[in-house]
Amino acid sequence: MIRLFVGLGHPGPEYEATRHNAGFWWVDALADKLGARLVAERSWHGHVARANVAGSTVWLLQPMTFMNRSGQSVAALARFYKIAPAEVLVVHDELDLAPGQAKLKCGGGSGGHNGLKDIHAQLGSADFWRLRLGIGHPGVKAEVIDYVLRKPSPEQREAILASIERTLAASPELIAGEMERATMKIHAGPPRPRPPRKPAPDVSGPPSAPAAPAASNPPAEDPP
Repeated sequence: MIRLFVGLGHPGPEYEATRHNAGFWWVDALADKLGARLVAERSWHGHVARANVAGSTVWLLQPMTFMNRSGQSVAALARFYKIAPAEVLVVHDELDLAPGQAKLKCGGGSGGHNGLKDIHAQLGSADFWRLRLGIGHPGVKAEVIDYVLRKPSPEQREAILASIERTLAASPELIAGEMERATMKIHAGPPRPRPPRKPAPDVSGPPSAPAAPAASNPPAEDPP
């Protein structure tokens, strides 16, 4: 089961609405769903909430150490409460997925994400779960840093928030450890828009021509 949900982002109001903080957005939404309140905890270098779900204790964490030192916060809480890497889910922004898409995976590389790199280093293992929230790619590698630290367009933000709402529906399965079912829910993707209905064909045919008046018989002549 997942005992620790971690959302990645940067602290401070100037970063609050940027693409890089999509992980923070997800954990905020989970806290609302569970009726939990995130509060600053100096011991864990972040904002922390505790919730009881079906008799199990679940922790929510937003590291306040800046992205490239996220592992300091995650490892401190995980080690104190004896939470194994396989019981940790890290939610983060993903350049290689379009806004609105989301993928769940366990282990693997960091894909250049500094937050994942530091968590791997601090936990001593890459075998933690990741929920990748698509934010899209600027198309040019040199523009990536500026791109993730900017606000998404209204259309992109709406798509990212929709993916957060959709993936939150899998949180009961994540907490219960039903990872296959959670993966199926998350990977189902957004519903495809229905194509517009085509107008029904006109089967009435062209209007009929008015009937010709009946020919009148000429009056019969009188017999001679």
